[in-house]
Amino acid sequence: MKLLISGSQGQLGKEIQKEAEKRGYQVYPFSHEELDITNISAVETAVQELEPDIIVNCAAYNQVDQAEKERETAWKVNVEGVENLALSSRRHGSFLVHYSTDYVFSGNQSYPYREEDLPSPLNYYGKTKWEGEKVLEKVLSPSQFLLLRVSWVFGNNPRVSFPLKLLQWSREKQTLRIVDDQISSPTYAYDAAYFTLELLEKDAQGLFHFANSGYCSRYQWAKFILEKLNWRGQLFPAKSSDFPTPAQRPLFSALDSRKVETVLKRKIPSWEEATDRFLLSLKEGKNE
Repeated sequence: MKLLISGSQGQLGKEIQKEAEKRGYQVYPFSHEELDITNISAVETAVQELEPDIIVNCAAYNQVDQAEKERETAWKVNVEGVENLALSSRRHGSFLVHYSTDYVFSGNQSYPYREEDLPSPLNYYGKTKWEGEKVLEKVLSPSQFLLLRVSWVFGNNPRVSFPLKLLQWSREKQTLRIVDDQISSPTYAYDAAYFTLELLEKDAQGLFHFANSGYCSRYQWAKFILEKLNWRGQLFPAKSSDFPTPAQRPLFSALDSRKVETVLKRKIPSWEEATDRFLLSLKEGKNE
C-alpha cells in the first residue's frame, strides 16, 4: 500500500510517517520544499509518478495571527492547495486524508462540538480551513476522503507545540501568566497519527472530530504540566484580553470525538494521559 505525505516535516507529518512505516506502508514523505501543494503541476507530477493509494495532507498554513496579514498565502495553502490535492486524487483514484481545525467554530457554545455543528470561524485562519473543507467536499464524494478536525495539536515542534513553548517560558521566567478563558481539547500528534491509521484500516470515510478526550483551559493544561515537572515558579491565570492578538480565538472549542470511538469501538486516551506520555518521551530523549 503506497502512502504519500505532504507536509511531512511538521509534527503531525513526522508521526504519520513513523506510524505508517511501522504498519508496513510504502511511504513517500514530501516536505513543503519538496512538494508545494499550491503548485498544481507539482502535485499532479508527484501523484502521477507515484500512484499512491492514499494521500495524507499534513501541509497547512497554521500561523493563526500571521494569517490576518498574510491572507493570500494562507488562502493559497489552506484552500487552493487542498483543491489541488483533491483534484489529483480524483484523477488518479487516490484516497485523500486531510486535517482541519477546531478554529472553524466560533466558541459560543458550552459543550464539545460535534461533526454536525455549523462552523462559524472568528479569524481568517479558521475561515481558510473551513473553505478548504468545503472545496474538499465539493471535489470528492465522502467515499473518497477522510477529513479530521483536530484541536490544540502538540508534539515535537517548539514553534507551535504549547507544552514545548511552556517549558521554554518556565526556564526563562519565575512567574507565568496563562489564559484561563480559552478552553479546548489538546491533541497529541502521536495519537492523531495512530488513530488516523486505525480509521484508514477500518475504511472510515467522511468527516470526523479527533482530539484526546476531555478538555481544559490553557491555564489548567499549563498547571498540569508544571506540577509534573516540579516547577518552583508561580503560575497565575489571565484573560485573553490581557494579551491582545491580531486574530481572535474561540473561547470554547473542545471537540467531541465519540464518532471515532464508535467506529473503532475503543476509547481515545485523555489529554492528561497523552500529556504524560509526551513528557515521558521528552525525558527519555525520544523527541527527535
